[in-house]
Amino acid sequence: MAPPLLLLLLLFPPLLLSSSPALSAVTVTHLPGFNGPLPFRLETGYVSVDEVNGVELFYYLIESERDPKADPLILWLNGGPGCSAFSGLAFEIGPLKFVTAKYDGRLPSLAYHRYGWTKIANIIFLDSPVGTGFSFSRNPKGYVVDDTIVSKRTYEFLRKWLVEHPRFISNHLYIAGDSYGGKIVPILTSIVANGIEDGHHPLMNLKGYLVGNPRTGELIDYNSRVAFAHAMGIISDELYEAIHGYCGGEDYINPNPLNLRCISALDKFETFRAELEKNYILDPKCPAASPQRKKMSGDRYLQEKHSDILLPPAVVPGLECRSYAYFLSYYWANDYNIREDLHVKKGTVEEWVRCNNSLAYSENVQSSLGHHLNVTMKGYKALVYSGDHDMAVPFIGTQAWIRSLNYSIVDDWRSWHVDGQVAGYTRKYSHNLTFAIVKQNAGHTAPEYQPKNCLIMIDRWISHESL
Repeated sequence: MAPPLLLLLLLFPPLLLSSSPALSAVTVTHLPGFNGPLPFRLETGYVSVDEVNGVELFYYLIESERDPKADPLILWLNGGPGCSAFSGLAFEIGPLKFVTAKYDGRLPSLAYHRYGWTKIANIIFLDSPVGTGFSFSRNPKGYVVDDTIVSKRTYEFLRKWLVEHPRFISNHLYIAGDSYGGKIVPILTSIVANGIEDGHHPLMNLKGYLVGNPRTGELIDYNSRVAFAHAMGIISDELYEAIHGYCGGEDYINPNPLNLRCISALDKFETFRAELEKNYILDPKCPAASPQRKKMSGDRYLQEKHSDILLPPAVVPGLECRSYAYFLSYYWANDYNIREDLHVKKGTVEEWVRCNNSLAYSENVQSSLGHHLNVTMKGYKALVYSGDHDMAVPFIGTQAWIRSLNYSIVDDWRSWHVDGQVAGYTRKYSHNLTFAIVKQNAGHTAPEYQPKNCLIMIDRWISHESL
């Protein structure tokens, strides 16, 4: 349930800004923490998607490092819902990454990421929904959103953005995202496809969509964690059989409170699951470094005259933790000079958080499977990929909902290779649907763990080659 309006007024007071909600974009050539000029073209800006409430979505555009005119345009949506597009840019598929070194009071350093997908594509990293990253609403009511509102606003963003960037209208367009973004992607792609049929302008050159470690809203997304844990030797045969027998097809996250045997078995399962890092079961158990949005007092807020950095999460992960880089991102993104260079509008976002868990968000679309069907039946390409050690959204569940589409198999299960080694496994279905597992220890989400293999995978798929 969304929080009451009074709480929203406290968390997000109405903004009094002198600037108009018109589209705005700037080119960024240098970023603090990165040595020298950026080796790619970066643009940041806002697009107004709700004039009534003053909702503006912030984006980062990075042009293809190969051929911006000929290479495809990808709109990238992160998960959560509420995880910043900068997370996708700096930790997953973008051309930047943090130098993981113990924080010493100076601004964290950034380095060039040689396996960013901008090697082969123009990518828009979008802070969506509003309340994510640097996107904001002048009216607190604008922060109350659901799957449908977010999808429609993102479509509005894309239409307005292309009008302002006509040089990209003819580029092949792909909608992409991971985790919860993987649920929104087919909904949005369906809207885009319908808009093309209805003659909406600008006429987009949509070719397909891709989703990684994706949510769908189906019970199998989470219920498959039990089968995954059993297959990985995390739980015993007896516990697996007990859950399967006592719980049946129930929702394992919110089981029937009267089914005591089921609840007891799931409690035992949770004891084992909680000991592991669900996003990647081979990692050490570490703090997430994506806390609840917190209120900070006094002159610690960002001001022109005060360039101090906002405090990072209270629980600091160890340097051996993958989340330590997330921890560094708080120092970087909340620095006044960074915001100046990114041209973030003053007074709009008091504190940047990697993943905002306080959104007034309702999951009103129970399942995205109908949208997968709608888009693929129209002939658009689809790539669904999963990391092999992801227990957040296990590949077992993803395979199950793909099978439920009842598509025939065109190219049966086989391995795909990079540099002569097995990089994963794949199967191709009718209606241009491809499923791929990324192996060699890939988690949630796969490009963060296997960047080179994922770049090669997406390049082959976009180029209509066999994985």
